[in-house]
Amino acid sequence: MPVARSERLLTLLQTLRRYRRPVTGSVLAEETGVSLRTLYRDIASLQAQGAMIEGEAGIGYVLKPGFMLPPMMFSEEELEALVLGSRWVARAAEPRLAGAGADALAKIAAVLPADMREMIDSAALFVGPKRRDEDKADVSAIRRAIRLERILELHYGDEQGRISRRRVWPFALGYFEHVRVLMAWCELRQDFRHFRTDRIIDMALHEGRYPRRRTVLLKEWRETQDVPMEN
Repeated sequence: MPVARSERLLTLLQTLRRYRRPVTGSVLAEETGVSLRTLYRDIASLQAQGAMIEGEAGIGYVLKPGFMLPPMMFSEEELEALVLGSRWVARAAEPRLAGAGADALAKIAAVLPADMREMIDSAALFVGPKRRDEDKADVSAIRRAIRLERILELHYGDEQGRISRRRVWPFALGYFEHVRVLMAWCELRQDFRHFRTDRIIDMALHEGRYPRRRTVLLKEWRETQDVPMEN
């Protein structure tokens, strides 16, 4: 069954958004299921409509950051993913982040056609009960420290209940099924360490930024943990 041109153009935009570096026309054509000639014509159409696509045939194309897709163009599966993600955040995240997830979904729903809003309200995708372990630390403050690249001083209890004092450079926060884990460079151990947020007894945010960029720490941590990089 032929794909509508508007849907084909949307698929091309969504494909481009997954890539941070220029991607060749042949790769785009294969991923979107069109001929190379059709792909070049579709790129020209999108550029004429204002899409910030840079590049040329034989070199590759990239969509400049900041270009937004119309929210009413979400597919049924994309809406289901948003609903499920929002419900998971409401269960697994701290109250401020859970509220932000619900607010974001409400903003999206507000600009959707009526039939798509009904899909959000009636989505039959659910998550399990809220995790039992409660955090002693303010997780929203940890997220702020990560964004600002600020040093955290922790009093941390291990499995045996022994308490240690750590100065760390926080760069990521992992939300797992039953625990949240802070990923950081530990000044004491001079290595990457993982800290369960329910074992952080108290903490203090320092004024100064830590000496390395968060993106660099995250890249090195991914390499040491063999965590695959995103496109």
